[in-house]
Amino acid sequence: MINWKKGKVIRIIDSSEQIQELEVECEGANCLAWNYPLLSGEAFVGDLVYLNTTAVQLKLGTGGYHFVIANLSRTPENKTGPGHIMKLRYTPYQLKVLSVEEQESPYHNDIKEFRSLEGTPVVVGTLHSMLAPAAAGCLAGKKQLRVVYVMTDGAALPLPLSRMVRTLKKEGIIAGTVTTGHAFGGDLESVNIYSGLIAAYQVLKADVIIVTMGPGIVGTGTKWGTTALEQGEIINAASILGGQPVAIPRISFADPRPRHQGVSHHTLTALGQVALREAVIALPELDNSQQSDLIKKQLEEAGIFARHRVVFRDGSPALAYLAEMGIRVSSMGRDQSTDPAFFLAAGAAGSIAADLCK
Repeated sequence: MINWKKGKVIRIIDSSEQIQELEVECEGANCLAWNYPLLSGEAFVGDLVYLNTTAVQLKLGTGGYHFVIANLSRTPENKTGPGHIMKLRYTPYQLKVLSVEEQESPYHNDIKEFRSLEGTPVVVGTLHSMLAPAAAGCLAGKKQLRVVYVMTDGAALPLPLSRMVRTLKKEGIIAGTVTTGHAFGGDLESVNIYSGLIAAYQVLKADVIIVTMGPGIVGTGTKWGTTALEQGEIINAASILGGQPVAIPRISFADPRPRHQGVSHHTLTALGQVALREAVIALPELDNSQQSDLIKKQLEEAGIFARHRVVFRDGSPALAYLAEMGIRVSSMGRDQSTDPAFFLAAGAAGSIAADLCK
């Protein structure tokens, strides 16, 4: 069930065509909310809105933001345009997009005539927070590479929710975006991960493709109950299409949960059992030999050394590049000073991918 509340918009903090950050008065208190004009129309000061407050009430990871369900003060404009592929299908918010595959798309023939990714490196992460250090790793040594981001529907569905994507595009670190499945809001829309990868290569001319879900992740504390397992499926897709998958292992020595100490159990399952094609596994060079030994032991026990090609790489140039650009990264509330292994792994993957470019 959705928890509904009624509020009144008292301030527009930030606004674009795709997302608005609002301050809303709700039951005598001021709160924050995200509004997607594509779904509920543009909001203005004084508008009465219905809010979805479920995640905040459950203290889940939405950053304390509610979401606007509907604007009670005005009806959104009916905007028509090309395309007939529906995302968020059979929900009150199903929306029409022009997908790269469909015949109305100017890129239809590019997708139809695709033959191979021709060895293009495809960096595959699990958390959205891996995107920035992975992209920086690609550019720290070869700054002329075109890096394209493909966002899956494993977590947040609207790409505009990601401040980091907006920053990376503004700084020219990523050249374009593709949203796959029910995710929406990318420069290009695609039906699934296969056509999303093809679009990144054929249309956006990617030298390196980085794939992660959007902000957030679903996990249950069980082996199979997590959206992180998509990493293995994306590795399969990238390899089937003729790309070179490079996997970012989720590594942490700051996470208090035992299942995420060292290499996360999600990574061990995705790479050890779900991925049926070989990938390059990027491991960061760490100063702490005990930590390195634990990582090797976990990978060995999961059979990953036998299934994949493991490459050790210094990920610190990626973090230096982000610092030089003034971009701060964090994951689960931890930054590179408190959980360096996490970010170094993503940076290492980007560096390896850059070396794999033709």
